[in-house]
Amino acid sequence: MNNKKEWSKKLLYVVLITYAVITLVPFVWALSSSFKTFAEISSGVMSFIPNEFTFENYRQIFIEEELFFRWLLNSVVIAGGGTALNLIFNSMAGYALARISFPGKKVWFMLILAVIMIPVQVTMIPNYLILKELGWLNSYQGMIVPAMINATFIFMMRQFFINFPKELEEAASLDGLGRFGMFIRVVLPLAKPALAAQAIFVFMGFWNDFMRPLIIMTDADMYTLTVGLNSFKGQYVTYWNYIMAASMVFTLPVLVIYMFFNKFFMKGMSFTADK
Repeated sequence: MNNKKEWSKKLLYVVLITYAVITLVPFVWALSSSFKTFAEISSGVMSFIPNEFTFENYRQIFIEEELFFRWLLNSVVIAGGGTALNLIFNSMAGYALARISFPGKKVWFMLILAVIMIPVQVTMIPNYLILKELGWLNSYQGMIVPAMINATFIFMMRQFFINFPKELEEAASLDGLGRFGMFIRVVLPLAKPALAAQAIFVFMGFWNDFMRPLIIMTDADMYTLTVGLNSFKGQYVTYWNYIMAASMVFTLPVLVIYMFFNKFFMKGMSFTADK
């Protein structure tokens, strides 16, 4: 029996290590290619160490490409603003569905579940037409406002708050706090694990989004990084060296966000899964 468990454990490690290698190889190659010349990448030779190590690709995107920092700013504003609004509204909606009794509560909850099942692609054209009528094309609000709430994370926060200890709220109520004060001063500070998990997923959703900014942003100075990277692809030639360098810069904020929220993220995921 012990032998069987030992072999099972070894097999599991082999599978996990294999998966990790498969996952990391493209990233390592992209990082290596960001320091290669265009000629070396175009040669088709697969190598992880550049023959001619160069920072020219990074110099090109930071200095020669005048709009790169504007694209970076656009991405930061949209992802940061959208994440902040999602944290506020999704949490408030989830708390209301979990703790507050009001007419039509079950109906609203069922509608939210139904929205989760609707593919995003179905709503793209209606969203575009509405934004056009409002004059919100090529604007930050056109990217942020339609996505400032998310049915999936409303549901997640509801599940979190359902299992939140009522005794803490009762104690806060005895101390004279109203419902809103209780939510802000007691509930939210103790909901950091769920909020961190939500923040990571929502930020990545905004940061990696390509289709919506491609449709909504038509002026080059309003592009996000995902759309801006596409400008390095020409009709006859694709500058993979610039794309790889820009992709590395594009990846950094997500890594920083994940490292910052990692502890809370793991707690939030385990708490939600257990419940």
